Amino acid sequence: MPLSLRQVLLSLLFLIFLGPSEAKRKQGPKVLNNTKPALLQLSDYLLTHYKKSVRPVRDWRKPTTVSIDVMIYAILSVDEKNQVLTTYIWYRQYWIDEFLKWNPEDFDNITQLSIPTDYIWVPDILINEFVDVGKSPNIPYVYVRHKGEVQNYKPIQVVTACSLDIYNFPFDVQNCSLTFTSWLHTIRDINITLWRLPEKVKLDKTVFMNQGEWELLYVLTQFHEFSVEGSDSYAEMKFYVVIRRRPLFYTVNLLLPSIFLMVMDIVGFYLPPDSGERVSFKITLLLGYSVFLIIVSDTLPATAIGTPLIGVYFVVCMALLVISLTETIFIVRLVHRQELQPPVPAWLRHLVLERAAVLLCLQDQPHHSPSALQRSTVLSHSTENDICSATINHCSRLGGLQDLEKTTEERNNPSPPSQENSLVVHGLLQELATIKHFLEKQDERRDIARDWLRVGSVLDVLLFRIYLLAVLAYSITLGTLWSIWQYA
Repeated sequence: MPLSLRQVLLSLLFLIFLGPSEAKRKQGPKVLNNTKPALLQLSDYLLTHYKKSVRPVRDWRKPTTVSIDVMIYAILSVDEKNQVLTTYIWYRQYWIDEFLKWNPEDFDNITQLSIPTDYIWVPDILINEFVDVGKSPNIPYVYVRHKGEVQNYKPIQVVTACSLDIYNFPFDVQNCSLTFTSWLHTIRDINITLWRLPEKVKLDKTVFMNQGEWELLYVLTQFHEFSVEGSDSYAEMKFYVVIRRRPLFYTVNLLLPSIFLMVMDIVGFYLPPDSGERVSFKITLLLGYSVFLIIVSDTLPATAIGTPLIGVYFVVCMALLVISLTETIFIVRLVHRQELQPPVPAWLRHLVLERAAVLLCLQDQPHHSPSALQRSTVLSHSTENDICSATINHCSRLGGLQDLEKTTEERNNPSPPSQENSLVVHGLLQELATIKHFLEKQDERRDIARDWLRVGSVLDVLLFRIYLLAVLAYSITLGTLWSIWQYA
C-alpha cells in the first residue's frame, strides 16, 4: 500500500512539472475530436499550445543546428561601377524543432505536414553582403516531419556587395561570397552546418541557367567561427560563387575593329613618303579610331578604383596612331621641297646613308662616287661644249653678217667704228657664264634633293620597323595575357 501511494504521488508531481500542454500531448489524439480530418487534428495538436517566440529546445544549453544549402539558378547582373552582384538562388534549410513531433500511427500515418511559416519559430539567418531587397517570391509554408525536422525551401533574388576585379576584362573571373549567419544568436544558440557534402555543392550546375553572359565555374564552401570585439562567437557559412565572363561578344565588337584599324595603319607605311596621301590617310585613321572609342565607351566597365587592361590597350593604340602620324609628318617635311634645303650634313649622311642603310640591309643607292662625278663632269662639259659650239656658230653667222655690213659700210663710209665687235663678243660671253652658273646651281640642287630623299627614305624604313616591332611586342604580350586568363 505505501508503495502504490508513492507511485501516485510521483505521477501527480510529474504531471505538474510537465504542465497541461504536455499532458494533453501524452494523452494523444484521444483528447481531440475524432470527427475532424487527420490533418486538422494534427495541426491542432501541434500548434494549439505552440510558442514561436522561444527557441524550440527542451534543454536551453543545447544549440539548434541549422543545415543550409544553396543552388545557383542564374546570374542576373554584374554592376562593376557599384560593385554589386545580383543572383537568383534556391535556398534550403532545415532544423529540428523538438516541439513539433508526433506519432504517425495516431494521425492516420501522416509523416509530414505543411504549416504556415508565421506560426512556428524560424532561425534569423541572413546574408551579410545584402545591399538591397530583391524581388523574391514569398513562400508562406514549411514542411514539418514527424520527428521534428522543419524544411524551409525558398527562392531568393540576392543583391549583394562584391569586390569585382575588372582588370582582366573581358576575360575576367569573379569570386563573390554569400555569407549566411545568424544576426543575433551566438553559436551557443544557433549553429550552422552544410546540408550536402562540399564536393557536391562545388560542381552542382543542375539548375543553373547557362545561356547568359556569365558562366558558373564552381561554388566553394567554408565554415567560419568569428567574434566581434571580444563578444561571444558566431557561426557563419560562406559560399564562394566563382563565375567567368564569356568574352566572344566583346572580342568581336571591341578587339577586332581595333586590330583592323591598327593593321591599316601599318599598311599605310607603304605609301610613298614624298606624297601627301599618307598624311591624309593617317589622319583619317586617327579620326576613325576616335569615333570608335566614343561608340564603345559605354560598353567598357567603369570603376573608381581601377581601369581594365582593355582600356589601357585602347589608349596605347591611340598613342601609337599619334606616333605614326607624327613620324609621317616628319618624313614628309624632310623630303618635301628639297631644293630649298641646305646640303645634308656630313654626320647625318654618315649615320643614315652609311650606317643605318647597312643595318637595315637596304640596297645601296648610288651617291657621289668619283665615277658619278666624272659622268656628271663629262655631261656638264659636253653640255657646255654644245652650248659653246652653238654660240660660236651663232657668232660666226653674226660675224659674217657683220662683215657684209662692214663691206657695205666701207663702200659708203670709208671710216667704220672698231669697238662694236668686241662689245658683242663680251655680251655673249657674259650670257654663257650666266647659263653655266644656272646649270651648275640646278645640278647642285638636284643632288641635294636626291640626298634628302634618300635620307628620308632610310629614316622612314627605320622608323617603320621600330614601330612594327613595338606593335608586335605589345600585341603578343596582351594576347598571351588574355590567353592565360581565358584558359586558366
